[in-house]
Amino acid sequence: MKNSLFIQACRCEKVSRPPVWMMRQAGRYLPQYRKIREKTDFLTLCKTPELAAEVTLQPVDILGVDAAVIFSDILLLLEALGLPLKFESGGGPKLDKVFYLGETVRSLHPLDCSKLGFVYDAIKIVNRKLEGQQVPVIGFAGAPLTLAVYMIEGETSRDFHRARKFLMRETSSFEKLLQKLAKAVAEHLIEQVRAGAGAVQIFDTWGGLLSRDLYKKIVLPSLRQVIDPIKTLGVPVILYVNGSAQHLETMKESGADVLSVDWRLSLADVRKRIGYGHAIQGNLDPTYLYQHPSDIEKSTAEMLYMHPEPGLIANLGHGILPDTPVENARAFISTVKNWKC
Repeated sequence: MKNSLFIQACRCEKVSRPPVWMMRQAGRYLPQYRKIREKTDFLTLCKTPELAAEVTLQPVDILGVDAAVIFSDILLLLEALGLPLKFESGGGPKLDKVFYLGETVRSLHPLDCSKLGFVYDAIKIVNRKLEGQQVPVIGFAGAPLTLAVYMIEGETSRDFHRARKFLMRETSSFEKLLQKLAKAVAEHLIEQVRAGAGAVQIFDTWGGLLSRDLYKKIVLPSLRQVIDPIKTLGVPVILYVNGSAQHLETMKESGADVLSVDWRLSLADVRKRIGYGHAIQGNLDPTYLYQHPSDIEKSTAEMLYMHPEPGLIANLGHGILPDTPVENARAFISTVKNWKC
């Protein structure tokens, strides 16, 4: 896969055009995905390697994206650590056991990677299906901070008050929790690479909750703890932070090869701040895909104009929204694929 457009861009090598894929590209906006979901629940889909592989491949076959992100969920790692997980109909994920103020983190189980074997098996199946194509599989996991926030809250929240209170009142315990989670995240990502992932992405969905100084002091050590052992395997590491504007310089210090950014800054501004040692991934606002396809082409072209030199992976600034028309997603993908560097 070292000659794939995606891997070359991750390495900041010169390419004929930017590679393109979309976060959450295997999902509800595709009728083919919804057809499968009519017959099975979300967790069963994640835990059945053949089905997970099938939906992973759908955007490759339908849209022609340049990378296949494995279909899974970041919270499955917490389930493997001993926290029961459920997805309620019409709602988001919920953990049956949550960490409250004053509770020790010592009860968190060490990771047994065999409990996540279905993820690794799905990666192997996808690689077999893609044999002969230069389309790498992207493995992923949640960042320690994002996982910790979900653990403490038990579900998604408007302001994550409980987690932020825990961080400020019991900082030492919070840091220990991040360290334990970092070890588990690294182990999970390493197993995905061993299964055949050509790159891995770390999602820090809730990184924007913290100030720049607090993120650097509390979160950066755990990111390095994740990234350092993965880089010895020779695969690109992508770090995505939602709310990345105040964290770009800290992201640069993480050791990640690719900095994946949201839509709140132009790519030109991002490049100006981080220099030229890292690839950038992003960053079209997902709501732009509600525009007419001709306007999507214009918006995408404007984004690409912001970053003419090598080291760009075209993507959205967050996951594709579930009611996005397929033809609009196709307009975004095709505009990038027809672009000339």
